[in-house]
Amino acid sequence: MSDITIYHNPNCGTSRNVLAMIRASGAEPQVIEYLKTPPGRERLVELIDATGLPVRDVLRRKGTPYDELGLDDPKWTDDQLIDFMVEHPILMNRPIVVTPLGTVLARPSEKVLEVLPDAEKVGTFTKEDGEVVHAAGEKRQ
Repeated sequence: MSDITIYHNPNCGTSRNVLAMIRASGAEPQVIEYLKTPPGRERLVELIDATGLPVRDVLRRKGTPYDELGLDDPKWTDDQLIDFMVEHPILMNRPIVVTPLGTVLARPSEKVLEVLPDAEKVGTFTKEDGEVVHAAGEKRQ
């Protein structure tokens, strides 16, 4: 089993770009299509904690019931927001990538380079939209 995991949505261009960059580094990650296999509350909390991001930063708005549920209302606690993500996995922003070097919400996609063990192997990468990313000399946090 790989030591890299990506919580992936194959319908998302950013997620596809990140998966391609991971593979370009020479790694074959464990791919979890989180809409088919949601992480569950405990794992979701672990992932959010590991990113160091506030819960609200891990919420996805576009193409989700975010507005319908009124999730921009400050009345919702982190626990309640996590409950919404558990109930509606599409609310989880993606992709989240876990490696031995850390966990990131890889938005933009090149953020994955911060935690890829062999990021320099990615070299020059062209995203689906034509944007070019240079991984050589990528600085790690």
